[in-house]
Amino acid sequence: MDADLANRQVFALASFREPALSSASLAGLVNNLNFGLSWGLFPLLFATADLGTSQIGLLFALYPGVWGIVQMFTGALSDRIGRKHLITTGMLVQAGALTLIALGNGFGAWAAGTVLLGAGTAMVYPTLLAAVGDAAHPIWRGRAVGVYRVWRDLGYAVGAIAGGIIADLLGLHAAIWMAATLSAAAALTVAVRMYETHPPHPRPSPAADVSAMLPHDRPNT
Repeated sequence: MDADLANRQVFALASFREPALSSASLAGLVNNLNFGLSWGLFPLLFATADLGTSQIGLLFALYPGVWGIVQMFTGALSDRIGRKHLITTGMLVQAGALTLIALGNGFGAWAAGTVLLGAGTAMVYPTLLAAVGDAAHPIWRGRAVGVYRVWRDLGYAVGAIAGGIIADLLGLHAAIWMAATLSAAAALTVAVRMYETHPPHPRPSPAADVSAMLPHDRPNT
């Protein structure tokens, strides 16, 4: 079996077929969609309330600031309590945060929304990568991470483009409602499809069975 065929098999597993890997890819895409949308639309939304430049800058900084700090703790937490529920909760928190931002009309509500959005992203961001590492077989783990990163990083572009189109057609608030809906849908998908990939309640991953398809990757003995 050639390398191209093996790569296609791993792509199919991580994108569609394997429940934990494909759920992680979807959640990663939506997570970064929210970030891409925020870069393009949040400053425009915040400017509608006649906020000062410093206030807009602070609002915009709260999201990645909270995300960057809190993920140091949520990553460690996922090692203790597992991945699935932290990812599901994080996507739901993001949906709630975006709802708060869409409904808000001033600095206080938007500050609360961006802080919540950062916290929800922190629950998801390191945990998704850990879940991919759990579910993928060591022989092709690097390939699976690469496919996951393709879907995750595609979210930046999808968020910026889709957010801009919807904002042009229906308004800024409609674009944020779209992101909130997608975040809730991703949370539901993870809750339904994803199995827990990490102890204390491990479940053998069916993804490991694909190792038999990749004999060219086995180390020489």
